[in-house]
Amino acid sequence: MEAALSPTPAAQPVPSITREAALRIAMAARALPEEISVGQLLEILARRIDGELNETSLTTITVTDLKTGFGSADGEEDGEDISMGLPAIKEAVRILWGEVNDDDLPKPRPELADIPGSIRVAVASNQAEQINGHFGSCVRFLVYQLAPESCELVDIRSALEADLSDDRNAFRANLIKDCQVMYVQSIGGPAAAKVVRTGIYPIKVKEACEAREELARLQSVMGTNPPPWLAKILGVETGVSARFGQLVEED
Repeated sequence: MEAALSPTPAAQPVPSITREAALRIAMAARALPEEISVGQLLEILARRIDGELNETSLTTITVTDLKTGFGSADGEEDGEDISMGLPAIKEAVRILWGEVNDDDLPKPRPELADIPGSIRVAVASNQAEQINGHFGSCVRFLVYQLAPESCELVDIRSALEADLSDDRNAFRANLIKDCQVMYVQSIGGPAAAKVVRTGIYPIKVKEACEAREELARLQSVMGTNPPPWLAKILGVETGVSARFGQLVEED
C-alpha cells in the first residue's frame, strides 16, 4: 500500500508592514550577527505579531521573543544554547522599539557645505564618527566638507531605505552622488563599479577607524602634494604619481 503524500506546507504569508517598521527591522538586523538576515528577523517577527507590523506592534516584542525565535531556528526550543550574545539581542529590541540614539554624533552644519576649495566626502558608518561600514549594509553615510584647513560634518544620511529599493547599491550610490570621495571598510566589485560610474572615488580602509583621523591624512596632501586622482577632483595640475589610499578593485 502506498504511503499517503504529506501536504505541502502553506507558504508563510507576507505580513503587512509600514515603512517606519521596515526601517526599524532593517536597522535591528544590523545589530545582530552577520549571519542573521533581515528576512530571518522579519520571519520571526511575523510569527510573534498578529496583524500589521508597525511602530506600535514592534514595541510588544521582547528579548525573550527574539531569543526563543532564534533558538528555535537553531533547534534549541528554549533558546538557552543559542550562540548569539544577549547584548546583541537587547540592542535589536531597543531599535525595534524606536529607541535609536545618535547623541554620539555632532550636529551637522549644512551651512558650511560650500567652502571654497573643498571636496565632499562620504563615510560609510554604523556607529559614532567611525569608518566601520560595508557599502551595502551600513546604517548611514556621514558627509563631510573637507578643505586643507577645515573638516566639517555637513549631513547625516540614513541608508536604511535602501533595503526597500529594488537596487540597493544604486540607491546608496545615488544617496551620496554629490560627493567626490567615499570611505568604506568594505565594498563588493559590482557595487564599486556603480559608485565609480556616479563619479565618486571609493577608498577602502583595512580596519575600522575614526573618520576625522583618516580625513586628516587626506587634508595633509590636499593643498600641498595631491595624488593625481585628487588633483583631478580639485582641478589642479600635479606631477605626483604616487597613489593615495586604495582605490577599490572589482572582486
